[in-house]
Amino acid sequence: MSKSKTPVNPLTSSTKRRVSPGLIVVVVLVLALLGGVGVQYWRANSKVEVSANGRPEPAVITGPGEAGKGVTVGKAGAKAQLEIYLDFRCPHCAEFEESTGGVVDKLVQDGTATLTYWPLAFVNPDASPRLANAFAAAAANGKALSYADEMYNDFSKSWTTDQLLELGKQLGVGDAKFQEAVRQNTYGGWVESIGKAADARGVTGTPAVFVNGKKLEDDALTAAGLQAAVDAAVAAAN
Repeated sequence: MSKSKTPVNPLTSSTKRRVSPGLIVVVVLVLALLGGVGVQYWRANSKVEVSANGRPEPAVITGPGEAGKGVTVGKAGAKAQLEIYLDFRCPHCAEFEESTGGVVDKLVQDGTATLTYWPLAFVNPDASPRLANAFAAAAANGKALSYADEMYNDFSKSWTTDQLLELGKQLGVGDAKFQEAVRQNTYGGWVESIGKAADARGVTGTPAVFVNGKKLEDDALTAAGLQAAVDAAVAAAN
């Protein structure tokens, strides 16, 4: 009489199927891709909410459009001239704005310094010039400081064309002329001229800051360092 065979448990068999490491890698990559798509969708579609609408806006002394000249705001006759070379897609510029924005705003508002924006296109060949153009369109409508600050305040946004238009609308400059300037890249040539002027001055990165024509060292790009540089410039001008 033959012996009966014991059934093989597939869970304990040495021949059980194993998950391929390659399959795990593929699954992880797919999940990461889906997560990245979700983040990008949020960045491009998140709601625009301004944080400081209605605050005093400094007068525009020199508007955008004149080749090789930045946008200057503040009170004419200030003894300190603060110039900032920036890129609206530069994370270091966003950090600089976060740490020094309050000091800069105060210096401009109380007439201690004028502020000149030099918007560059170093970081992102698509987004940087597009945001610089939108900034110029807002500056032409008297909203240079607020528009720049708001783009940095929500740096995680993609700042699509629709978001840029909505920001202008919420700041009170969403008329047809502003919309056309944003959509048609009206200030594109001016943005290119700013880049050439920066090259001629030896600016190779952002942020770069000058006070009364003197470039600040990187370790001075703090609220205290900026205040000290402006104080010294005012004292020298007296």
